Amino acid sequence: MKVERWGNSLAVRLPVKLVRELGLAEGDRIDLIRDNDVLRARRLPRTCEVLDSLRQFRGRLPANERLGRDDAHSR
Repeated sequence: MKVERWGNSLAVRLPVKLVRELGLAEGDRIDLIRDNDVLRARRLPRTCEVLDSLRQFRGRLPANERLGRDDAHSR
């Protein structure tokens, strides 16, 4: 891969094999992590994926463990 100028920034084109392995699509966000001399890339969760994972918790807290407003402020 070659680092090129893109406006005031530098850019790298990702090979299609890597794009497929990471499951990337246009508009996705990635995180680059430096690990010594190795650069690691990971796809950040999409908004729809985050919302789907939050929906799994809907209604999971037993009624006797729920906090009311008064309980929350008494802490």
